Amino acid sequence: MKFLLWCILLFFCWPLALLALVLYPLVWLLLLPFRMVGIAVEGALGLVWAIVTLPARVIRAI
Repeated sequence: MKFLLWCILLFFCWPLALLALVLYPLVWLLLLPFRMVGIAVEGALGLVWAIVTLPARVIRAI
């Protein structure tokens, strides 16, 4: 889908399409730390949720 949109942009405005092609990897690199923080926060929240719900799961298993 992204490639099709880029081809349409290339047809209508090729300088903007080439600029997008050059800037896409740079933006991806800039956003990479935020993705890593998001993964870490999701893991920490999953751990807290598992600890909080552990007593209920133990009681349900009995």
